[in-house]
Amino acid sequence: MGSFLNKFLTFACSNFRSENMQEETEVLEIYGARVHNLKNIDLTFPRNQLVVITGLSGSGKSSLAFDTIYAEGQRRYLESFSAYARQFLGNMERPEVDKINGLSPVISIEQKTTNLNPRSTVGTITEIYDFMRLLFARASDAYSYVTGEKMIKLSDEQIIELIIQKFNGKKIMLLAPLVKARKGHYRELFEQLSQQGYLRVRNDGNLVELKKGLQLDRYKTHDIELLIDRLEVGPGIQQRLNESLTLAMKLGKGSIMIIENGKDKENYYSRHLMCPTSGISYDEPQPNTFSFNSPYGACKRCNGLGTITEVDIKSIIPDFKKTIKAGGIIPLGPQKDNWIFKQLIALGRKYQFNMSTPLDEISEESLNIILYGSDDVLNVASDQSGSAYHQPSTYEGIVNFIVNQENESASPSMKRWIQGFMQHVSCPECKGDRLKKKINNKNISELANTDIQILSDWFSKLEDKLSVKQKKIGTEVIKEIKKRIKFLLDVGLDYLTLNRSSKTLSGGETQRIRLATQIGSQLVGVLYILDEPSIGLHQRDNVRLIKSLQELRDAGNTVIVVEHDKETILAADYVIDLGPGAGVHGGQIVAQGTPEEIMKQPGLTTDYLSERKSIFAPLKYREGNGKYIELKDATGHNLKNVSIKIPLGKLICVTGVSGSGKSSLINETLYPILNQHFYNSVQKPLPYKTIKGLQHVDKVIEIDQSPIGRTPRSNPATYTGVFTDIRNLFAQLPEAAIRGYQPGRFSFNVKGGRCETCQGGGMRVIEMNFLPDVYVECETCRGKRYNRETLEIRYRGKSISDILDMSIEEAVNFFTNMPHILQKIKTLAEVGLGYVTLGQQSTTLSGGEAQRVKLASELSKRDTGNTFYILDEPTTGLHFEDVRILLDVLNRLVDKGNTVMVIEHNMDMIKASDYIFDLGPEGGVRGGTIICEGTPREIIKNKDSITAEFLKTELSITQKTGNLRKKAALN
Repeated sequence: MGSFLNKFLTFACSNFRSENMQEETEVLEIYGARVHNLKNIDLTFPRNQLVVITGLSGSGKSSLAFDTIYAEGQRRYLESFSAYARQFLGNMERPEVDKINGLSPVISIEQKTTNLNPRSTVGTITEIYDFMRLLFARASDAYSYVTGEKMIKLSDEQIIELIIQKFNGKKIMLLAPLVKARKGHYRELFEQLSQQGYLRVRNDGNLVELKKGLQLDRYKTHDIELLIDRLEVGPGIQQRLNESLTLAMKLGKGSIMIIENGKDKENYYSRHLMCPTSGISYDEPQPNTFSFNSPYGACKRCNGLGTITEVDIKSIIPDFKKTIKAGGIIPLGPQKDNWIFKQLIALGRKYQFNMSTPLDEISEESLNIILYGSDDVLNVASDQSGSAYHQPSTYEGIVNFIVNQENESASPSMKRWIQGFMQHVSCPECKGDRLKKKINNKNISELANTDIQILSDWFSKLEDKLSVKQKKIGTEVIKEIKKRIKFLLDVGLDYLTLNRSSKTLSGGETQRIRLATQIGSQLVGVLYILDEPSIGLHQRDNVRLIKSLQELRDAGNTVIVVEHDKETILAADYVIDLGPGAGVHGGQIVAQGTPEEIMKQPGLTTDYLSERKSIFAPLKYREGNGKYIELKDATGHNLKNVSIKIPLGKLICVTGVSGSGKSSLINETLYPILNQHFYNSVQKPLPYKTIKGLQHVDKVIEIDQSPIGRTPRSNPATYTGVFTDIRNLFAQLPEAAIRGYQPGRFSFNVKGGRCETCQGGGMRVIEMNFLPDVYVECETCRGKRYNRETLEIRYRGKSISDILDMSIEEAVNFFTNMPHILQKIKTLAEVGLGYVTLGQQSTTLSGGEAQRVKLASELSKRDTGNTFYILDEPTTGLHFEDVRILLDVLNRLVDKGNTVMVIEHNMDMIKASDYIFDLGPEGGVRGGTIICEGTPREIIKNKDSITAEFLKTELSITQKTGNLRKKAALN
């Protein structure tokens, strides 16, 4: 699919260029761009260069890059379709721009493209796994998974030759294998063979006569072979042997068995790949034999997912000291007068236990019946005394009930209830490898579960170990695999594995994988637009990422990067700085030119780039409250018995190279433990030994970068809850009261007040099939979401739609006299979101903006002074100045006595922390240990820490900037 898409894009690009040949220039010219907050800007910058667009968050970077340049490129591409094709795709609205010259075919590489399909992996996205499947199918040796012997394949002539050679002068039985290790009684098979004139079969090693009524135990596993011929090998036997062999091969599906009279040893021969000892045989391997997305390769038990869902007994019975009566079986709760408890009382009478017997005193047999049910008929009393009449019944069992409900129930609440008793475990059949036990499967699965760096080393030495034939077949495939692996290494993803599910990847990781794929596609003359590819990347790996972007440029493409990272900006050929502020205060070009040229120009960005401004590290670190949370021996994923003692009442930073184990330790171990402790969450932490000190905090709040909603209906006003207060305000207005309008009238999710054409969305969705869905403005309400009657109700001259269109900065002034509304809106402004509108669709918010909306929502709530906050890369999408504002907010939280723990790569955030945990030394299997911990000034003394090198430089810059400011103040 990927190769087809690349060819398709190449073809499209060539057509696109020929259609727009008159616009081919050395520069890209934009005239009159007015999308969103852009102020009618004119812009010219060179093509075939690495161009960085930077500026404050909300200054118009994405509006310029994605909503203007990319949108126009996509529109022109669709315009090249025939009128017949366009009627199915719909028309894309032209972005508000007068003219764009020199526009190449555009490919957007954004962060919001993570595939949630569990079958999508790093290997399938990059196509490396597809090439590996081809390599293993065509150039590998097959080994038996039973004995480890090399499997062999023989022709009929070779088999006859071997039989004559091995059994010359001996009497043998020639048999056709029919059944191998399968359950069943096989009565119909025996009757069918008898009717065909065969006399004997060998059942589980015993030769028996085919007679009427012959059958086996249906619950046991059996091996069945049909006796084809008995003969003595010698001169003149070749023709008979050949005829018998042909018949045996036909019935045995290409395999036969030879047994010498008086001996038990089985000798197997096959036209297919076969283990000479165990006799297991396979067809010739094909690429789909190694695919977990194909029925030919996928494990039958887990269907190629590598995991199965099963009931977790510990969730059902967490405490065996309890009784059934007291609620020891969690799904049932305390004893009630209902049918299930009446059945359990009947079980108790039969198996000598009662509702007051502790569960650890009930026999194992009885406990198994309670959990897994029984076919025995029970006499169930109709009342608890047992004196009334009885009803015969069978008992389903707690586990079977939960499993059946999972398969049958459509109720979301029931599914949530069921999930509390289920767990994902590695498939016992394939051990998580996703594949059937096929030829050389163990090897390809091991490779797919190896991190990219080790995989690169393995393939670099592979050709030296291949035979001449294997080299001839595999050289080109290996070359393609090595090339694609190199691209992944170049973008800093050496810690990932090919089997890593794409739904577990961060936005930055997904973007860099797509970047690596695009470099591998080798398209020329394309305009690539990337959205902050440095997200989630340690400073050390920035150099490799920048090199990859330059490779894409050097291939003959224009690369536009929306970015805040200092190193990327300084490595660009051309920089465009937007501002001077955010939202309505932005949308203008503050500076443009080469990095050297813009540093001489005034502006917030250039102040930080030229070190005229800097985020200061604290002169004195907080002492904290003297209390700790101590987590011991965390071993999830790549963590190597990590123990961590977290000081409370401080701003704590967890850092380390990408893939070193930060998320495994904090997001997947510590947070689920705290969440279970405070809120009885069903999320299970990764393995650990003990945790102490939970009594020192009274709640935990995780603020990640997941979207605040997946549809345009979700927005900052609805997420923070302030929209409920605004709707109540509108419902209390005199005009609304006269008309009898309730708060629901002002909801765009409820019938009555909303526009029914777009059902309150304000947008209409056009499905694009091969391209992302496109949202266009509703033609009835013109994006206002509501019907005419609702819009007639106004507060201080503003309709409910006007309120949603207000920027948060405007709303702060507008609701000054409404304290309960103002409190929530003001918090949004304080985290640097003053430029965002109250009704801005969640689908248009970046990961960093979504995280700050969540942060504002939590800040607007009353804190306890003992809250534990966990943030995952909150500086994502933030300008240097926005990072400073965010740090002020976090410091306010800590100053109130709370603990804030941040997973971060941003050096400004790291140097401003009170305490640091640095993980490493590398990513993946080479990470998972704490290299050092302490204050920033203690960390920089550690010679083993990669982070320490960059932190030392950053602290010296801060000191230098501080000295310059002091000197300026004195003068």
